[in-house]
Amino acid sequence: MNQRYTRREVGRILGVQPSRLRYWERLRLVRPQARWGERFYNFGDLVALRTLQRLTDNHIPARRVRRAVRLIEQQFGETGVPLQELRIVEQGRELLVTPPGASRPFNPLKQQWAFPFDTAAKPSKLHAMAGPSPEELFQSALDCEANPEMLPQAVDRYRQVLELTPGWVDAHINLGVALYQMGRAEEARAEFLAAVELDPLNGISRYNLGCVLEEQGEIDQAIEHLRRAVRALPAHADVHFNLALAYEKRGERRLAREEWLLYLRHAPNGPWADQARAHLRLCSERRKPVAPIPFPRKA
Repeated sequence: MNQRYTRREVGRILGVQPSRLRYWERLRLVRPQARWGERFYNFGDLVALRTLQRLTDNHIPARRVRRAVRLIEQQFGETGVPLQELRIVEQGRELLVTPPGASRPFNPLKQQWAFPFDTAAKPSKLHAMAGPSPEELFQSALDCEANPEMLPQAVDRYRQVLELTPGWVDAHINLGVALYQMGRAEEARAEFLAAVELDPLNGISRYNLGCVLEEQGEIDQAIEHLRRAVRALPAHADVHFNLALAYEKRGERRLAREEWLLYLRHAPNGPWADQARAHLRLCSERRKPVAPIPFPRKA
């Protein structure tokens, strides 16, 4: 539970763009610790972010979530209640919130308790009565994934999630990452491809698929997916780095140079900044004009 995740790692795990994370931080819906110029999230923050993801994917604006949380704080005399300690469900266009220690949901706008049957599970989710819900399995897989020795358990839990919710893009992405870390690149590729087919605009799945393809020597396909990832995640420095490597492998030094520069623009002090600068110097050396051989002097 003491595991810390950088903003970039959280973006990879959940498939959330950094700009969206920063917006939720400004709304104080999640409060990562600031240290050494970076934001660090704990496991509770991941739970809160997954809740936000679910709500916003269901067309509930983040500002409405913030308003509901603020009203709960005012009505129950609490301040700074972490989002992961609240159970939030949608009821039409309204939000019902179960405060910490309560057993019933509360409607913060109407300032009244809701009846338990108001939030009854939909028939499609009755499987939760027989075992863990997909969300619980997903969170358990995240916890396992934090420990390299428990990657096989993480893989098993992600597969269970996908048996219950085959269309969950995040689960395909995370399963692919866990498989890749275990050296099972071909299986990882299949999961990233499944995520791309489910959501062609998801930059993280495009990026991960492109990286695997590049490693497997399928450079043209890798470049195509990495280009799509750049369009979806223009400020994601690592995407530019890997696209530059792929361009170099195809001999396109000018395009590679542009991507090295973009990586350094977004991550001048990043973990691969020295490598990017070394590649840039190499590009510059190769592009220097060769001095002509002087004409011989007359004897």
